[in-house]
Amino acid sequence: MLTAALVERILKTIPGKTIGLLGDLFLDRYLDIDPARDEPSVETGLTAYQVTGVRTYPGALGTVLNNLVALGVGRLEPIAIIGDDGEGYELRQCLMKMPNVSMAGIVTTPTRRTPTYTKPMYGKNELNRLDIKNRTPTSVALEDAILARLDAAFARFDALLVLDQVSENDCGTVTRRVRERVAELAAQHGGVFVLADSRERIGDFRNVCAKPNAIEYAKATHRDISLAATIGRPVFFTQGERGIVLMRPSGETSLAPAYPVLGPVDICGAGDSGSAGIACAMVSGTTHLEAAAFGNLVASITIQQLGTTGTATPDQVRARMTDVASNDVGK
Repeated sequence: MLTAALVERILKTIPGKTIGLLGDLFLDRYLDIDPARDEPSVETGLTAYQVTGVRTYPGALGTVLNNLVALGVGRLEPIAIIGDDGEGYELRQCLMKMPNVSMAGIVTTPTRRTPTYTKPMYGKNELNRLDIKNRTPTSVALEDAILARLDAAFARFDALLVLDQVSENDCGTVTRRVRERVAELAAQHGGVFVLADSRERIGDFRNVCAKPNAIEYAKATHRDISLAATIGRPVFFTQGERGIVLMRPSGETSLAPAYPVLGPVDICGAGDSGSAGIACAMVSGTTHLEAAAFGNLVASITIQQLGTTGTATPDQVRARMTDVASNDVGK
């Protein structure tokens, strides 16, 4: 399905491509806690954990962005809403350090909080995560700002990745109005590859490809109508160790098998790296099934990076393809 020549074509094509990203941009904040420094709180008597390091990264949509940067895409244009707050400042600082990323599509507002996942790391163990999210509907004014940026940029995209991360309906960047506009633009600009990912509402998208996992797919399937038929585009149905099942509106299905990985794995961010790989392949002129295979190849690299949300560089992709090819020859 994949060959070294096809992988090389993808890696050499994407530096000349522009990919848009629309959705919920989070800040991932890790607090490194040293258990040896625990001390009792004078006020409460409880243990006061001592933070010895703080690490911040773009999360959610930012994880996909990280993967596209690592793969070498020429220009990346995120469109998202963040707060005019401390977390938003940290997030913008992270984004400005990333090459080839435009900040023009970021809407900053004092009326919303920057969505944040704070992850306390007590030694090697992660404690309960602390989440900051917006749980009230996104205003019409903010929707208008997102739609204006989307309309202005869409025609210059080679691909658009949509990530609807916020579970609460219409409380994130991808509201009903935004989703409907994506469907209209995708129908008008058939040459732009659009891939949607949504925790709760993948079945509400139209005219775009979708990438659900098993839980998301179950929420979106109604009676005997497949998700691909409902949406009107192929669906990349991720199935973990099995790989990706490509489902077409006609009802035809094909499997892009996962690539075997030895040793311990960390699947955090695997879906986002797969999305990045799929988009890179599609803008390079591959078939949908070849794109699924390339997504699997990229994910097989990132899941081997333990304790962090991994990425894959072109050299790592080439090395992994060489390893896969040599193992196939030896069978």
